[in-house]
This record gives sequence, C-alpha cells and structure tokens, in this order.
Amino acid sequence: MDRLLFGDNQFFGVNHMSEEKARAQMMRFRDTASIMEVLDQAYDAGIRTFMCTTHERIRDVADVVRANPARYPDFLFYPCMPYAHKYANAMTDLGLVGAISSFLPEEGKLGAMLSGGMAVAQKDVGTIAKLLIDAEMKMFSGLKTPVIFLQNVFTDLMLGLGFTGAFRVFHDHVREKYGAEPGYITMNLPGLYKALTDEGIENPVICANINKIGFRMCGGHEAYLDVLQNGKLQAVAMSVYASGAIPADEAIAWVTGLPNLKSIVFGASSRGNILSTRDLVAKYWSAA
Repeated sequence: MDRLLFGDNQFFGVNHMSEEKARAQMMRFRDTASIMEVLDQAYDAGIRTFMCTTHERIRDVADVVRANPARYPDFLFYPCMPYAHKYANAMTDLGLVGAISSFLPEEGKLGAMLSGGMAVAQKDVGTIAKLLIDAEMKMFSGLKTPVIFLQNVFTDLMLGLGFTGAFRVFHDHVREKYGAEPGYITMNLPGLYKALTDEGIENPVICANINKIGFRMCGGHEAYLDVLQNGKLQAVAMSVYASGAIPADEAIAWVTGLPNLKSIVFGASSRGNILSTRDLVAKYWSAA
C-alpha cells in the first residue's frame, strides 16, 4: 500500500465537525466532472490510490478512469463496501430477496438470482455475502483494486453481534476471487483486532480513526496505542486531523511516528490542501 491514500468523504457531504461545510461540499461536487477535477489534482501530485465507497456516483468515476488508461496508468481503487444507504433503501422498497436480486451482477444474473434466492431461503449467509461482494465489485471491472475494504457500518455491526465468522468469509472470498488484500474499516480498532486474530486472520489491514487527541477512537486512546505497539497489523489512519481540531503539522508529526502504521487516508477539496498533506507526510514519515 502507498503511504498516502485519497478518500471520498468530501465528495458526498461527510464532515464530522460542520454540517454547513458538508452541505457546501455536497453542492460543489454535484457532478462527476467536479469530482474528477480534484482527483486529477491528487493524481498529478503523486497520490495514486483512491479509497472510495461503492456509492453509485463512483461508478461514473470508474468509467472515466477505465476509458482513459493513458491518463491514469497507475490509478488504484480501494473499494469500501457495502454502501449502507443504498442497501437500506433497497430493502425498504423491494424487500430482502428483491434487494439482493437488484444488486446481483448482470452476467449469469438468472443463476445468481436463483442462487441468491436459495441462499436466502436456506439462510446461507456466506453465499449471500459472496454474491453481494461480487455485485459491489462489478463497477471496478478491469481496474486495479489491490485492497478491498469492508465498511465500518457492517464491520462494527458484525463485531457487536459477535458474528465474527463474517470476517473470514470476506477475507477468503476477496483473496480467492480478486487476488486482493482484504481490509476492514472500524470505529473500534482494539475490539476488531482481537476478533480478527481469533478468526485466524493474521497481519490484517485495519483502517480506523487514529489521531493525537483520541477523536472518535472507540475503546480508548491507550488501547489503540497498545495494539499499534504490540500487535501485528497494517494500520491505515483516518481522521488524523480530527476534523480540523489538530494543526496539520502537529497531527502528521505525531501519527507518522506510530509503529505498524502502513498508510494515511485523507480527504481534501483543494490543490493546496492536497499538496500540503503530501509534503507533510513526506517530511515526517521520512524522518520517522
């Protein structure tokens, strides 16, 4: 994994400190061209990896990259699935079987639909999960996806329910079918690390809020540091700026000094902020 990954929160109106700023960003990025403008700035600044949800509008971004291989020869996608809102809406409108059927891949859809229907009838969660992973990955066909993440909504739901076998299903399917490294996004790094270890998943890629002041670090700041210092994992830090509560220089200097840190994911909507974060990471990570 690259040290610096570019996230997509800013494109879909996600801001944990300011609803006003979130609304302004949502208005600004109403079309694919406005998103691509910022992605081009990040790509031209040397940031090659786009860590993104499977929001429907990402399909358009994938189409642009796929159609322009000469412009984006090194562009990497790190898909993060599932995008919870679209599933919730489909379940409300179509019911369980209808929702699953609506997301199945087009190729062999009849067979997949029958398989999905049988899986629902037999409560075969593993088969359903694999079908939905394949459906989510359809938009990235032909593109480079070396790491595939499970979104925190689903990760933490399974963690809370104690259904940690779902992590093994995801892990094995991502590796076997896509030749990719499975990753997990969570709001509870200590709890998830233990669950994955108990499932026999070694040296996992885990993305979590990791910052100097403990902002949105469920389980406690000290517990996170203990896992990072004594565990065996590939940590991806998000919310390193704590939504602007920590000065950028201070935030990057602190987080790059942590053990087992593999990458930092950040979002930005201007070339200046992209270059600033890139340069700070280069400065402090090299020193660390």
